[in-house]
Amino acid sequence: MRRADRLFQIVQLLRHRRMMTAQQLAQRLDVSVRTIYRDIQDLSLSGIPIEGEAGVGYLLRQEVNVPPLMFNEHELEAIQVGMRMVQTWGGKELGQAAKQAMIKVEAVLPERLQAYQSLMFAVDYFVDDSDFKYLDILRTSANQRQCIEIEYQDAQQANSSRRLNPLAIYFWKGTWTLLAWCLLRDDFRNFRVDRIVSVTATQTHFTPTPGQELSDYLASLQDSHH
Repeated sequence: MRRADRLFQIVQLLRHRRMMTAQQLAQRLDVSVRTIYRDIQDLSLSGIPIEGEAGVGYLLRQEVNVPPLMFNEHELEAIQVGMRMVQTWGGKELGQAAKQAMIKVEAVLPERLQAYQSLMFAVDYFVDDSDFKYLDILRTSANQRQCIEIEYQDAQQANSSRRLNPLAIYFWKGTWTLLAWCLLRDDFRNFRVDRIVSVTATQTHFTPTPGQELSDYLASLQDSHH
């Protein structure tokens, strides 16, 4: 990573007004703590209002507007490929948002990159829209922590009704999967989105519950691999 890019990213990380230690910044940017100390000093000398100290952490005293750096070819290709994948497999709402976002990105590209196009595509010729038709309601329900009721058909074509607290949706081995806390089984369960027969968002919202959160599920996966 170029030093100018790293300095820009430090400011962006601190813009959230969340105290971050040099160690946290170093891990995020894959550099040494000593490098972060030097960067923080240079940013402060250049007028960026950073406060804090080594061993405690750093934050911005006030909002700072930093003009974005221009993308290089690899960064632009990563954005293009990601947007194309979302347009094809992200559901209607996110697909349309990705299309509009790419238009905005292309509008601010320097002339030398305006004609650049990645040769990696996410074609929709063999995509069944029914596989993704519930993504929007599942994503919204998870974001709003809204309980849902689903009708589900498993790999053996057995049907079941579940009431769930949706936690996250992940793309794994070519299919979307819903991670949820199942109120029937009183445990975490995964459901392939293409096997969901129907989804109903209820008027009930669930609150953070120790042992039933996404972080708890991820922690259990880490433990199982140790």
